[in-house]
Amino acid sequence: MILRAYTKEDSPVIAKWIRSETELYQWSASHFGFFPLLPCSIDEHYAPSLKTGRFIPLTGVDDGGKPVAHLFIKYPNENDDSLVRFGFVVVDPEMRGKGYGRELIRLAIDYVRNNLSATRISLGVFENNPKAKKCYVSAGFKEYGSHTVDTPFGQWGCTDMELYL
Repeated sequence: MILRAYTKEDSPVIAKWIRSETELYQWSASHFGFFPLLPCSIDEHYAPSLKTGRFIPLTGVDDGGKPVAHLFIKYPNENDDSLVRFGFVVVDPEMRGKGYGRELIRLAIDYVRNNLSATRISLGVFENNPKAKKCYVSAGFKEYGSHTVDTPFGQWGCTDMELYL
């Protein structure tokens, strides 16, 4: 797998990977608030952030160029380039359990090391998504806090994780 810049053509592909409202909230918390996602939903959601220059959506593609994974990297704090955050991490459901998530995170960490000046990466993972948490731990992320998020399914615990570069 290689990482390439996200394109608007990726939006309908990624939207199809979100197969239930539960998956939508595990993936995006309450950033969308409606299910199912429309083919243009992701691209429209990203458009304002792309204009800031502090938001980097990336798509993982296989050897044939087919999208198989996706995430974004953003600077959460204005005027602070030392911290970036990974978000909307997702792998094509047909490819899950085959190491693509681990490879996506490894490639994204390498991207930060090689292209950005950040010294710390953070992310959040819901407690009801233990496979994702295991993936982040295997990449070297450590827990540093927790909080709860209100969802249509009740309050979900979220673990905050970080990796120092």
